[in-house]
Amino acid sequence: QVQLVESGGGLVQSGDSLRLSCTSSGRTYAMGWFRQAPGKEREFVAVISWSGSTTYYADSVKGRFTISRDNAKNTVDLQMNSLKPEDTAVYYCAADLRPNTAWAPTMLGLYDNWGQGTQVTVSS
Repeated sequence: QVQLVESGGGLVQSGDSLRLSCTSSGRTYAMGWFRQAPGKEREFVAVISWSGSTTYYADSVKGRFTISRDNAKNTVDLQMNSLKPEDTAVYYCAADLRPNTAWAPTMLGLYDNWGQGTQVTVSS
């Protein structure tokens, strides 16, 4: 198990940018970002493999969000550009500890380690 701590959320206007960061207390493999809006289920946003060679994005954020990681620092970031009101949600970082350097699962049920979440609010 690892501890995951997210940061970088806040209140912004439509069209603005935010950068979320997640720091892990230990080594992780695949790392993902998920989000949950009020009254909705948690959904996949982006994932990156340990090697960084594999990334996947939800269609709703493709072209606007970029996921990256620094394994030396045990961090994963989510750069969010051109934010929309529908991006408003609590964003969660998730980590997979199974040793696969190229795997990047998009299903939230495959992740056992989760952060507490950071609120992102986009006003119109």
